[in-house]
Amino acid sequence: MTGADPDDRPAAVLTRTPALAPLLARGALCSPFKRPRPDAPFPRHRLVLPSVRVDLARLAAYERVCGFPTGEDTLPITYPHVLGFPLAMRLMSGGGFPLPLLGLVHTSITLTRHTALPAAGTYALAVRVDGLAAHRRGTQATVVTEVRAGTDLVWESASTYLARHRTHDPAPGGANSARDEAAGPARDQRADPARDERAPLPAVGQWRLPGDLGRRYGAASGDRNPIHLHPLSARLFGFPRAIAHGMWTVARCLAAHGTPEAARVRAAFRAPVLLPGTLAYAADGDGRFEVRSADPAARVHLVGEVRAPRG
Repeated sequence: MTGADPDDRPAAVLTRTPALAPLLARGALCSPFKRPRPDAPFPRHRLVLPSVRVDLARLAAYERVCGFPTGEDTLPITYPHVLGFPLAMRLMSGGGFPLPLLGLVHTSITLTRHTALPAAGTYALAVRVDGLAAHRRGTQATVVTEVRAGTDLVWESASTYLARHRTHDPAPGGANSARDEAAGPARDQRADPARDERAPLPAVGQWRLPGDLGRRYGAASGDRNPIHLHPLSARLFGFPRAIAHGMWTVARCLAAHGTPEAARVRAAFRAPVLLPGTLAYAADGDGRFEVRSADPAARVHLVGEVRAPRG
């Protein structure tokens, strides 16, 4: 079924949330045939799911694994990403999307909550690919998700995903898988080089991550990428152990940091988090936060900030 979205692009209207497992399988099978490049054609339509209600049991599981209080009347600021993720996967696993799903690196996310979202509310979701861009390590896509309550835009996000491939274009750019981060040295994930020049933020907490964290978050979010689930499946993609979901790391930071009702969050993924492991959470009084390994090397895994929304 097709229609028109608010910016007059054609929209494919869905009647139910897509099942993730078949989409991930389709994306894996299609990946070897993709030829990513910045000027490749990409889907110009938007996927729309006009009526979504939150599964409260699944929400409670998500809140527990990410450290949010359970039973709140409103959704955690990161939860709309979980609602929109199946639509994003449907777009990115299809033949019209030029980047291979296998090895796709989630490099950053910017999300804006304009107002509190009641957990018992009904929402309309819309997801689109906003464009491709050259990156010094390959080609990067921006995927935009919007959540509306009636006609009001209440939440939106823009995620960047990088397909690494040989390129002679030294274009600047930012630098964990469409499913949150599938591999790559930390030097491929520098999204904001200016932050490297700042002094480390003061550590305010330490988190011990169990080996089954990826399976627990996958069960709550639906994102069962094999790199997160078990050491054996993670080794197929070049990891010595399973790694934490990047969006779990963001959510855990925001659960610790707190956010006002209206907030804009920017986060950049720097390096994968191996499971099990221990992380240092650092933050300041100016809205900035970061996650480092809790060892002498203090490798930075994520940097982010919370600000008032623009406008």
